[in-house]
Amino acid sequence: MYRFVPQKHRSALRVKLGEAYYCFLRRCAWIRFKKLFAKPNKSNSIQELREQFPYVAFSHSSPLYRNLSDVDTALQDGKVHNVSIAIKKMNGLVLEPGKIFSYWNLIGNPTRRRGFQNGMMLVNGKPVAAVGGGLCALSNLLYWMTLHTPLSVVERFRHSYDVFPDSNRTQPFGSGATCVYNYRDLMIKNETAVDYALMLWIEDGELHGQWRCKNPVVDSYEVYQKNHWITSEVGGVYVRHNTIWRKHFVQEKTDAEKKLVSDEYLTENHALMMYEPLLDSKSVEGK
Repeated sequence: MYRFVPQKHRSALRVKLGEAYYCFLRRCAWIRFKKLFAKPNKSNSIQELREQFPYVAFSHSSPLYRNLSDVDTALQDGKVHNVSIAIKKMNGLVLEPGKIFSYWNLIGNPTRRRGFQNGMMLVNGKPVAAVGGGLCALSNLLYWMTLHTPLSVVERFRHSYDVFPDSNRTQPFGSGATCVYNYRDLMIKNETAVDYALMLWIEDGELHGQWRCKNPVVDSYEVYQKNHWITSEVGGVYVRHNTIWRKHFVQEKTDAEKKLVSDEYLTENHALMMYEPLLDSKSVEGK
């Protein structure tokens, strides 16, 4: 049972010390399990990889620029710049059986010295300027794509705040993955018997991604939400909840119907709403 707990106020020093401690633990884990992590592509050209991996397991795109009146355009430009640096570390990566994709292990620390700029980052649900800001656009896309493949998400952190209403939303609430260097990571493991290649690029203001494979794709997935509801909590705040599920289909022959293999629970979400909901009896009780 979920219970809303108001965020405790901690001093800036305590926050910094806590971040340093968890970053240190994560670096130790990277060193200890170094052989498990997938490495960036340094040998094959993107065209060669497209030929080696001719089948698209799943593709997706999302806009990098959004109509946010209270956000400086320069911060959105910075986000695009930061994402473009990050995808260079990942584009063409081959995730072999048994290997783990680690978002931060591949990108590294997004500092100004390494070319990252100020972009939009959410702090306590409010947009602020921060070096490396905007990289959640990439982690969101990677998480959503992976849910539509046989690859396994072994570490993912949900967003703590629901910032925008559902206008023009095309994916279920809570279908993204937040990221904080380096202790809030997105990690994906290949527990199949075949290789998968990751393709990422930016075109016409949109971020595009593909997981590709060498064999014809017979698996398909439908990701959807269940048990969506909103609660009113102490202090006059609202919290939004849901669970994310996935249907797995297999189509072994071209002319055959898809066969439902499983309908599995993936995760649950609880996010503090940063806008005033229009509540009615149905939204309170859940869908």
